Amino acid sequence: MNIKFGIKPTPMHVRYEDVHRVWQEADDLPEIEDAWLWDHFLPLAGPKNGPVHEGWTLLSALAAQTERLRLGLLVTSNRVREPAVLGKIASTVDVISQGRLIMGLGVGGTHQPPDAGGVAGENPALAEYEACGLPLVPPGEGIGRLAGTITILKRMWTEEVFDYTGHYYRLKNNRNEPKPVQRPGPPLLIGGWGTRTLRLVAEQADIWNIPGPPHNSVDVVIERSRVLDRHCVDVGRDPAEITRSVQYIVSYDDVAHSRKEIGELIEAGIGHMVLSLRAPYPKGVASWLVEEIIRPLHG
Repeated sequence: MNIKFGIKPTPMHVRYEDVHRVWQEADDLPEIEDAWLWDHFLPLAGPKNGPVHEGWTLLSALAAQTERLRLGLLVTSNRVREPAVLGKIASTVDVISQGRLIMGLGVGGTHQPPDAGGVAGENPALAEYEACGLPLVPPGEGIGRLAGTITILKRMWTEEVFDYTGHYYRLKNNRNEPKPVQRPGPPLLIGGWGTRTLRLVAEQADIWNIPGPPHNSVDVVIERSRVLDRHCVDVGRDPAEITRSVQYIVSYDDVAHSRKEIGELIEAGIGHMVLSLRAPYPKGVASWLVEEIIRPLHG
Protein backbone atom coordinates (compact mmCIF):
# COMPACT_ATOMS: atom_id res chain seq x y z
CA MET A 1 0.00 0.00 0.00
CA ASN A 2 1.14 3.55 -0.76
CA ILE A 3 1.03 4.87 2.79
CA LYS A 4 1.16 8.63 3.34
CA PHE A 5 2.33 10.34 6.51
CA GLY A 6 1.37 13.66 8.05
CA ILE A 7 2.46 15.50 11.18
CA LYS A 8 0.42 17.23 13.87
CA PRO A 9 2.26 19.18 16.55
CA THR A 10 -0.71 19.50 18.92
CA PRO A 11 -0.92 23.28 19.50
CA MET A 12 -1.58 23.18 23.24
CA HIS A 13 0.71 24.62 25.93
CA VAL A 14 3.12 25.85 23.26
CA ARG A 15 4.16 29.13 21.67
CA TYR A 16 3.43 30.06 18.08
CA GLU A 17 7.18 29.88 17.42
CA ASP A 18 7.24 26.23 18.48
CA VAL A 19 4.54 25.14 16.04
CA HIS A 20 6.08 27.28 13.31
CA ARG A 21 9.47 25.60 13.81
CA VAL A 22 8.07 22.08 13.41
CA TRP A 23 6.01 23.00 10.33
CA GLN A 24 8.95 24.62 8.60
CA GLU A 25 11.15 21.62 9.31
CA ALA A 26 8.47 19.26 7.98
CA ASP A 27 8.07 21.37 4.86
CA ASP A 28 11.65 20.47 3.92
CA LEU A 29 11.09 16.72 4.36
CA PRO A 30 9.34 15.07 1.37
CA GLU A 31 8.51 11.97 3.44
CA ILE A 32 5.99 14.13 5.35
CA GLU A 33 3.14 15.01 3.00
CA ASP A 34 0.81 17.07 5.17
CA ALA A 35 0.63 19.02 8.44
CA TRP A 36 -2.29 19.62 10.78
CA LEU A 37 -3.62 21.79 13.59
CA TRP A 38 -6.81 21.46 15.63
CA ASP A 39 -9.94 23.50 16.39
CA HIS A 40 -9.97 24.07 20.14
CA PHE A 41 -9.95 27.23 22.25
CA LEU A 42 -8.84 25.87 25.61
CA PRO A 43 -6.33 23.16 26.55
CA LEU A 44 -7.89 19.69 26.67
CA ALA A 45 -5.29 18.48 29.19
CA GLY A 46 -2.84 19.95 31.65
CA PRO A 47 -3.12 23.44 33.16
CA LYS A 48 -6.37 25.13 32.20
CA ASN A 49 -4.68 28.49 31.67
CA GLY A 50 -2.21 27.27 29.02
CA PRO A 51 -1.93 28.92 25.60
CA VAL A 52 -4.01 27.73 22.63
CA HIS A 53 -4.08 29.68 19.37
CA GLU A 54 -7.18 29.86 17.16
CA GLY A 55 -6.90 27.15 14.53
CA TRP A 56 -7.85 28.77 11.22
CA THR A 57 -5.92 31.95 11.99
CA LEU A 58 -2.82 29.91 12.79
CA LEU A 59 -3.37 27.73 9.72
CA SER A 60 -3.48 30.81 7.49
CA ALA A 61 -0.18 32.07 8.91
CA LEU A 62 1.53 28.72 8.42
CA ALA A 63 0.07 28.32 4.92
CA ALA A 64 1.78 31.56 3.94
CA GLN A 65 5.13 30.39 5.33
CA THR A 66 5.28 26.89 3.84
CA GLU A 67 5.56 25.83 0.23
CA ARG A 68 4.91 22.10 -0.13
CA LEU A 69 2.89 20.60 2.73
CA ARG A 70 -0.80 19.92 2.31
CA LEU A 71 -2.54 21.30 5.38
CA GLY A 72 -5.73 21.51 7.40
CA LEU A 73 -7.44 21.27 10.78
CA LEU A 74 -7.98 17.83 12.26
CA VAL A 75 -10.80 18.62 12.47
CA THR A 76 -12.85 21.81 12.18
CA SER A 77 -15.76 21.83 14.61
CA ASN A 78 -18.99 22.42 12.73
CA ARG A 79 -20.45 23.95 15.88
CA VAL A 80 -18.18 27.01 15.84
CA ARG A 81 -18.66 28.87 12.53
CA GLU A 82 -21.66 29.39 10.29
CA PRO A 83 -21.26 27.37 7.06
CA ALA A 84 -20.94 30.32 4.68
CA VAL A 85 -18.38 31.99 6.95
CA LEU A 86 -16.40 28.75 7.07
CA GLY A 87 -16.63 28.41 3.30
CA LYS A 88 -15.15 31.88 2.85
CA ILE A 89 -12.37 31.18 5.37
CA ALA A 90 -11.46 27.88 3.70
CA SER A 91 -11.49 29.43 0.23
CA THR A 92 -9.10 32.13 1.42
CA VAL A 93 -6.70 29.62 2.98
CA ASP A 94 -6.70 27.54 -0.20
CA VAL A 95 -5.76 30.65 -2.18
CA ILE A 96 -3.03 31.61 0.31
CA SER A 97 -1.59 28.08 0.20
CA GLN A 98 -1.86 27.92 -3.60
CA GLY A 99 -4.17 24.91 -3.49
CA ARG A 100 -2.87 22.87 -0.56
CA LEU A 101 -5.88 22.83 1.79
CA ILE A 102 -7.58 19.64 2.94
CA MET A 103 -11.00 20.52 4.36
CA GLY A 104 -11.22 18.65 7.66
CA LEU A 105 -14.68 18.65 9.27
CA GLY A 106 -16.35 17.06 12.27
CA VAL A 107 -19.69 17.29 14.04
CA GLY A 108 -18.28 19.16 17.05
CA GLY A 109 -19.79 19.32 20.51
CA THR A 110 -23.10 17.57 21.21
CA HIS A 111 -25.16 16.87 24.31
CA GLN A 112 -23.85 13.32 24.49
CA PRO A 113 -21.27 11.20 22.67
CA PRO A 114 -22.45 10.28 19.16
CA ASP A 115 -23.62 6.73 18.60
CA ALA A 116 -20.44 4.80 17.86
CA GLY A 117 -21.68 1.25 17.86
CA GLY A 118 -20.54 0.74 21.43
CA VAL A 119 -17.49 3.01 21.15
CA ALA A 120 -18.05 6.10 23.24
CA GLY A 121 -16.52 8.34 25.81
CA GLU A 122 -16.89 11.68 27.49
CA ASN A 123 -16.72 14.78 25.32
CA PRO A 124 -13.49 16.48 26.42
CA ALA A 125 -14.49 19.75 24.73
CA LEU A 126 -17.58 20.35 26.89
CA ALA A 127 -15.84 22.90 29.14
CA GLU A 128 -14.56 24.97 26.23
CA TYR A 129 -18.00 25.10 24.62
CA GLU A 130 -19.45 26.44 27.84
CA ALA A 131 -16.56 28.91 28.23
CA CYS A 132 -17.09 30.26 24.71
CA GLY A 133 -20.88 30.34 24.89
CA LEU A 134 -21.20 27.80 22.10
CA PRO A 135 -24.47 25.82 22.20
CA LEU A 136 -24.46 22.04 22.22
CA VAL A 137 -27.00 20.15 20.16
CA PRO A 138 -28.28 16.56 20.13
CA PRO A 139 -26.16 14.16 18.06
CA GLY A 140 -28.76 13.77 15.33
CA GLU A 141 -28.95 17.53 14.87
CA GLY A 142 -25.17 17.70 14.81
CA ILE A 143 -25.05 15.24 11.91
CA GLY A 144 -27.81 17.11 10.08
CA ARG A 145 -26.01 20.41 10.47
CA LEU A 146 -22.74 18.89 9.25
CA ALA A 147 -24.47 17.53 6.16
CA GLY A 148 -25.92 20.98 5.47
CA THR A 149 -22.51 22.60 5.87
CA ILE A 150 -20.95 20.20 3.37
CA THR A 151 -23.63 21.01 0.80
CA ILE A 152 -23.11 24.75 1.30
CA LEU A 153 -19.32 24.52 1.06
CA LYS A 154 -19.45 22.55 -2.18
CA ARG A 155 -21.89 25.01 -3.73
CA MET A 156 -19.81 27.99 -2.61
CA TRP A 157 -16.77 26.47 -4.28
CA THR A 158 -18.47 25.70 -7.60
CA GLU A 159 -21.42 28.06 -8.20
CA GLU A 160 -21.43 31.77 -9.05
CA VAL A 161 -24.49 32.62 -6.96
CA PHE A 162 -27.07 30.49 -5.17
CA ASP A 163 -29.77 30.34 -2.54
CA TYR A 164 -29.95 27.55 0.00
CA THR A 165 -32.87 26.52 2.19
CA GLY A 166 -32.30 23.58 4.52
CA HIS A 167 -33.58 22.44 7.86
CA TYR A 168 -30.89 24.32 9.80
CA TYR A 169 -29.45 26.95 7.45
CA ARG A 170 -30.75 29.49 4.95
CA LEU A 171 -28.67 31.53 2.52
CA LYS A 172 -29.80 34.11 -0.05
CA ASN A 173 -27.70 35.25 -3.00
CA ASN A 174 -24.49 33.73 -1.71
CA ARG A 175 -21.44 34.68 -3.76
CA ASN A 176 -17.95 33.45 -3.00
CA GLU A 177 -14.97 34.98 -4.78
CA PRO A 178 -12.23 34.09 -5.13
CA LYS A 179 -12.99 30.44 -5.45
CA PRO A 180 -10.50 27.90 -4.07
CA VAL A 181 -7.52 27.15 -6.28
CA GLN A 182 -8.43 23.46 -6.20
CA ARG A 183 -11.35 22.55 -8.41
CA PRO A 184 -14.05 21.62 -7.73
CA GLY A 185 -12.75 22.32 -4.22
CA PRO A 186 -10.40 21.08 -1.51
CA PRO A 187 -10.58 17.36 -0.67
CA LEU A 188 -13.09 16.71 2.12
CA LEU A 189 -11.94 14.87 5.24
CA ILE A 190 -14.55 13.92 7.83
CA GLY A 191 -13.37 12.93 11.29
CA GLY A 192 -15.30 10.72 13.68
CA TRP A 193 -16.28 7.13 14.29
CA GLY A 194 -19.98 7.17 15.15
CA THR A 195 -22.24 5.09 12.96
CA ARG A 196 -24.18 8.10 11.66
CA THR A 197 -20.97 9.99 10.97
CA LEU A 198 -19.64 7.04 8.99
CA ARG A 199 -22.79 7.10 6.84
CA LEU A 200 -22.04 10.73 5.99
CA VAL A 201 -18.43 9.80 5.24
CA ALA A 202 -19.64 7.16 2.78
CA GLU A 203 -21.89 9.68 1.07
CA GLN A 204 -19.60 12.72 0.94
CA ALA A 205 -15.97 12.35 2.04
CA ASP A 206 -12.71 11.78 0.21
CA ILE A 207 -10.87 10.93 3.45
CA TRP A 208 -12.04 9.44 6.74
CA ASN A 209 -10.05 10.08 9.93
CA ILE A 210 -10.32 8.39 13.30
CA PRO A 211 -8.14 8.76 16.41
CA GLY A 212 -6.03 5.65 16.94
CA PRO A 213 -4.22 4.42 20.04
CA PRO A 214 -4.37 5.31 22.83
CA HIS A 215 -7.86 6.71 22.20
CA ASN A 216 -9.15 3.84 20.06
CA SER A 217 -7.40 0.49 19.84
CA VAL A 218 -6.24 -0.99 16.55
CA ASP A 219 -9.15 -3.46 16.76
CA VAL A 220 -11.66 -0.61 17.14
CA VAL A 221 -10.22 1.20 14.13
CA ILE A 222 -10.55 -1.98 12.06
CA GLU A 223 -14.12 -2.57 13.23
CA ARG A 224 -15.14 1.01 12.42
CA SER A 225 -13.53 0.73 8.99
CA ARG A 226 -15.69 -2.33 8.30
CA VAL A 227 -18.77 -0.33 9.26
CA LEU A 228 -17.74 2.32 6.74
CA ASP A 229 -17.35 -0.42 4.11
CA ARG A 230 -20.94 -1.50 4.69
CA HIS A 231 -22.21 2.06 4.41
CA CYS A 232 -20.34 2.45 1.12
CA VAL A 233 -22.06 -0.64 -0.25
CA ASP A 234 -25.43 0.70 0.91
CA VAL A 235 -24.95 4.03 -0.93
CA GLY A 236 -23.43 2.42 -4.04
CA ARG A 237 -19.89 3.65 -3.56
CA ASP A 238 -16.62 1.78 -3.91
CA PRO A 239 -15.05 1.70 -0.40
CA ALA A 240 -11.61 2.03 -2.00
CA GLU A 241 -12.50 5.59 -3.06
CA ILE A 242 -12.21 6.76 0.56
CA THR A 243 -8.74 7.08 2.08
CA ARG A 244 -8.61 5.64 5.61
CA SER A 245 -6.69 7.98 7.91
CA VAL A 246 -5.64 7.56 11.55
CA GLN A 247 -4.29 10.11 13.99
CA TYR A 248 -1.71 8.43 16.21
CA ILE A 249 -0.03 9.98 19.27
CA VAL A 250 3.66 9.10 19.00
CA SER A 251 5.56 8.14 22.15
CA TYR A 252 8.92 9.86 22.54
CA ASP A 253 9.91 7.26 25.15
CA ASP A 254 8.86 4.04 23.38
CA VAL A 255 9.13 4.67 19.67
CA ALA A 256 9.43 0.92 18.99
CA HIS A 257 5.93 0.37 20.38
CA SER A 258 4.59 3.28 18.32
CA ARG A 259 6.21 1.88 15.20
CA LYS A 260 4.67 -1.55 15.89
CA GLU A 261 1.12 -0.21 16.33
CA ILE A 262 1.40 2.02 13.27
CA GLY A 263 2.60 -0.99 11.29
CA GLU A 264 -0.47 -2.94 12.42
CA LEU A 265 -2.74 -0.12 11.25
CA ILE A 266 -1.04 -0.01 7.86
CA GLU A 267 -1.44 -3.77 7.50
CA ALA A 268 -5.15 -3.33 8.29
CA GLY A 269 -5.58 -1.01 5.31
CA ILE A 270 -4.94 2.46 6.71
CA GLY A 271 -3.51 4.59 3.92
CA HIS A 272 -2.77 7.80 5.79
CA MET A 273 -1.14 8.22 9.20
CA VAL A 274 -1.08 11.55 11.02
CA LEU A 275 1.73 11.43 13.58
CA SER A 276 0.59 13.55 16.51
CA LEU A 277 3.19 15.12 18.80
CA ARG A 278 2.76 16.29 22.36
CA ALA A 279 4.55 19.41 23.58
CA PRO A 280 7.28 20.27 24.12
CA TYR A 281 8.51 19.27 20.68
CA PRO A 282 12.16 18.16 20.74
CA LYS A 283 14.58 19.92 18.44
CA GLY A 284 14.60 18.21 15.04
CA VAL A 285 11.45 16.21 15.87
CA ALA A 286 10.21 16.09 12.26
CA SER A 287 13.48 14.56 11.10
CA TRP A 288 13.32 12.15 14.04
CA LEU A 289 9.88 10.96 12.87
CA VAL A 290 11.24 10.35 9.40
CA GLU A 291 14.20 8.33 10.65
CA GLU A 292 12.45 6.38 13.43
CA ILE A 293 8.98 5.75 11.99
CA ILE A 294 8.36 6.79 8.40
CA ARG A 295 11.38 5.30 6.62
CA PRO A 296 11.30 1.98 8.53
CA LEU A 297 7.61 1.54 7.72
CA HIS A 298 8.06 2.48 4.09
CA GLY A 299 10.50 -0.45 3.96
